[in-house]
Parts: sequence; C-alpha cells; structure tokens
Amino acid sequence: MSEVETSAPLPIARSVAPLRQQVRAWRDAGLRVGFVATMGALHEGHLGLVRDALIRADRVVASVFVNPTQFAPHEDLDSYPRQEARDAELLADAGCHLLFAPTAAVMYPEGFATRVEVGEPAAGLEADFRPHFFGGVAVVVVKLLNQVRADVALFGEKDYQQLLVVRRLARDLDIPTEIICSPTVRDAHGLALSSRNAYLSAEELEVARRLNIVLRQAGEAARVGSVAAAELEAVHALEAAGFNPVDYVAIRRAEDLATFDEDCIDAPARILAAAWLGRTRLIDNLAV
Repeated sequence: MSEVETSAPLPIARSVAPLRQQVRAWRDAGLRVGFVATMGALHEGHLGLVRDALIRADRVVASVFVNPTQFAPHEDLDSYPRQEARDAELLADAGCHLLFAPTAAVMYPEGFATRVEVGEPAAGLEADFRPHFFGGVAVVVVKLLNQVRADVALFGEKDYQQLLVVRRLARDLDIPTEIICSPTVRDAHGLALSSRNAYLSAEELEVARRLNIVLRQAGEAARVGSVAAAELEAVHALEAAGFNPVDYVAIRRAEDLATFDEDCIDAPARILAAAWLGRTRLIDNLAV
C-alpha cells in the first residue's frame, strides 16, 4: 500500500515512499524529526523512547517491524508477540506522529543480498551466543535510518552492546542521524522492561528480579577488587537464584566493551549479563 493509512489511532505508512513524503513535508516546514525503532509488543520502555524523542524533535516516527534476519532458526521469531493495533494506540497516546510498519517483503524484497558487518564492539558477549544477531541488526538499522532520515534516533540503554554497534555503524557509514541513548526503564523491583518478559511465569518473574540485584552487587565488588572474581561470583549467584544457563556476566570498559588488562577497573565500566529462565533469555546491564 503506497498511501498513509489514517483510519487507525495513528497514521501508518507501510512502504518507504509515503514515509519519506511525510518526513520531507515536516522538514520543509522547518521541523526536526525523531525516530524510534521497535519490534512491537510495546511497553513503557519503548514509550519512554518516544517521549525522549519528543524532547529533541518536533515530530516523531516509530517503526514496528519484527526483523527476521536477527533471529536464528531455533529462536522465537514465530512466537514473538505481535499486537500492532495496541501498539498504535500506545504510540498515539505517547505523542508519536507516524507509525512505519513495513512487511518483510518491503524490507527484504526478492533478490535482497546486502550484508553489513560490524567489527568491534559487535565482537563477543551477545555475538558469542547469537552469532547471527548483529549482522541482522546492522542491516535493518541501516535501512531504517536511511528510510526515515530523521535528525535524531533514540535507542535504549538496556541493549547496551547493540547501542554501541548502532553508534559505530552510523559513524562509520556517515549516516547523519544523531544516535541518542535513553536510560533503561525498570519495574518497581528493578527488572528491566522487555517484550520477552511476557513469557515469564509468576514464579520466574520473582527470580528474574534478582538479576538487577546480583549485577549491582558484582559491580560494587569489582570496584574494590578483582574483575574476574566479581564476574564469577555473579554467575554463581545467578545460578543459585534459579537462572540456567547463565550465558555470561562480563565487566567491560563502557566506551567500547574492551576488557580490563590488569583485572581491575581503571576507567568507566559496564557490567553486562545474559541468562535464561525457562524459555526466556534475559539481558541487562548497569554502569559500574
């Protein structure tokens, strides 16, 4: 469909031409444009990105696209929650001005063959366990940034490694959109909000809230002692709490996720973790 749909709570563009036409009209009127990329199943974290974008821009575009290229065959692409009508309502209430909701055929037409490979900071951590992931993220983010052509784009701090990857590819590929980090939104118990939290049972949800606590304790331990010992102790604490398996707990330089040479923190740091509860993989990170 080439025109913007206007019958929903929020105008929806399903192809690139009407999206660019609307953004061009805003720019011709002297308005700044912000952008928030999502895979839908929106929660307060996504809506916080929209509100942050409204502080920095006059108009905000949000995308909802469950990107198949960042899922491995054994992952949850088919079961990933999809609720476009509800997402449109939430975005409208948050002040968003346009929803870009393309199909896979729009994003990856027949014959699509381009890849984007990012080096550091895409190496290690998530890439060790999801080697396909950042290649898929890089392609879809480059496409979305080029399609929207916003002045600013907001990405959440919860996906910290992804944030650094997006910043690097925007810089290296001379994409003029400014990439801005928005703080992680948490529930009253400190659990980082995620669309996949919907998979958790009531019992698993109680365990999941230990993740943030363990990371805080490990960060404090690393500030005064050994980084490696703090990482190992955190893994054991998560396993004792009921996480199984724990993919990683890592304390890295915040700037580029490089390791610390002397096993002690000598620069701003970040502690990052990924661990499983049943069929749900949780990730989180905190400043140290």
